[in-house]
Order: sequence, then C-alpha cells, then structure tokens
Amino acid sequence: MTSRPAGDVVLGDDGVSRCWWCAGDGLYRRYHDDEWGRPVADDVRLFEKLCLEGFQAGLSWITILRKRESFREAFHGFNPERVAAMTVRDVNRLLRNEGIIRHRGKIEATINNARRALDLIDEAGSLAAHLWSFEPASARERIRTRADIPPTTPESIALSKDLRRRGWKFVGPTTVYAFMQAMGLVNDHIEGCAAGSAASRSRAAFRPPCQ
Repeated sequence: MTSRPAGDVVLGDDGVSRCWWCAGDGLYRRYHDDEWGRPVADDVRLFEKLCLEGFQAGLSWITILRKRESFREAFHGFNPERVAAMTVRDVNRLLRNEGIIRHRGKIEATINNARRALDLIDEAGSLAAHLWSFEPASARERIRTRADIPPTTPESIALSKDLRRRGWKFVGPTTVYAFMQAMGLVNDHIEGCAAGSAASRSRAAFRPPCQ
C-alpha cells in the first residue's frame, strides 16, 4: 500500500484534517469544508460553476473565489435566462468592472454558454440531468495522495466533447474535471480529510437527477 506523503492532509489549528490545498486561507477552508465535493443538482449553481471554472483558466481558484460575489452580481446570479439576454453593451460594461476577471473572451463565452444551457434544458429537462449523466459508473477508492488525482478522466473528456459539440466555450476536459470535482460527481478529497468523509455521506444520500 502506498504511504501518504506528509502534507497531503494538513491538520488545521482548529484540529480538523483537510486536503493540503486549502490550508492557510479561511475563505478557501470554508469552501473546501462546505462545498467542494458535495453533490449539487441545482441548475443555477451548476451553470455558475461551469462559468467560473472557465474564468479560472490560467488563474488560481482562490482568485476566482475571492471575486465570486462580484461575479454573481455582474452576471445576475448566474440565472441562465438573464445571462442569455445580455448584450454587447453589457460586455463592454463588464470590461470596466474591476470586481471580476475582465477578459472579453470569457465574458462573451459566459453569455454564449447561457444560451447553450437553455437549449440543453429544453432538450434534457434540466442542466443537472444532462451533466449528471456523465457521472462515473462506479466510484473509485478514496484518493490517497495528491499524485493520485488525475487532471482529466474519460468522463470529463466525454463531457467536454459533448458541450463543445453543442457550442459551449471554455469547457476543456481539465476545466470540466475541476467542475466535476467541485460539484460532487467525484470525491477527490484525500483519504483522511474530514470533509471527504462528509462528502461521501452526502453522496450516499443523493439521488442523481438523471436517474
């Protein structure tokens, strides 16, 4: 059995063991403890996360997390119908908004993806039903080390191809896998992390909307 390198799970000053990546920042720790890896079936939250993962490309997630409330305000709470109605004037306005990442391509992609999300909702009944249909068929064993966490999986590659075929932007397989990790389609908390056990219990009680 592979031993876990020191530092993959970190004991916080509150006595709680967590994955290494959230150590040292209170906002990051709360996100890790209460959100990351917990299953989500709400279309707005799923759409928001796909968009924010796209904004993260080339950046760190903590940068996006610190700006998340500003993003929510800028994009109408990530309500797909409201975002889909945004115009070039809105794009130009958001390019002056210092509270978000001012990247024209990513802003325009968010509006485009909202329109594609509405198409998908019309087809599948909900965004959640379609996205959760790409959940891995069987859960793998708990991750023992950070080296065991893959950058992509066959499922994230398949979902990325599916979304891009439908016209979505900034949804490469690495971005999509980060989305799957965060929204609970997989549980990539390191073995020994307290939040990982909580995420497992949440998943056991969760019924995917595609079933």
